[in-house]
Amino acid sequence: MTTVARSEEAALIDAAARGDEAAFETLLRAHSGAVYAHALRFFGDPEAAEDVAQEVFVKMYRSLATFDGRAALSTWLYRVTRNVCLDMLRSGARRPVPVDPVDIALTANDDTAVTAIDHVALECAIRALAPEDRDALGAVTLFGLPYAEAATELGIPEGTVKSRVFRARRMLASAFGADGGATR
Repeated sequence: MTTVARSEEAALIDAAARGDEAAFETLLRAHSGAVYAHALRFFGDPEAAEDVAQEVFVKMYRSLATFDGRAALSTWLYRVTRNVCLDMLRSGARRPVPVDPVDIALTANDDTAVTAIDHVALECAIRALAPEDRDALGAVTLFGLPYAEAATELGIPEGTVKSRVFRARRMLASAFGADGGATR
């Protein structure tokens, strides 16, 4: 994933809106990881996540000329990604894969697969979170939205975003035994 400074991003958006394919590709590379990860966590299905990412970037390509820049592109893409996921869910085109929270504690041998297994365990644990907690966590961690912007995008108070992110992080820490022995 490529990172782009906000000042550079504005220039890339202008260039992409004028048809510069390289600028659009740079924007796509900078944000594709967050879009895909959010969709994967929403549906739990790589194929559905790819469909969402494709739809989001088609919408981005078609709408860049009207992007006003009042919010960061990541904020706008978060909103588009969330709406595409919800639209696919409502239409019945995709359904989230059910996750049994008991299955998130995977065991691993000390070999080269440990990192991959840890990644799978983390994704399973995130998918086991309550949808509203997962949504808030994704807005803040994947898309890097400040709590105030996340609150605006989610249509909830900033304090609610903070508590949902805290609850999600606490649940993840507990799932991986990193909660210091704290109880819920």
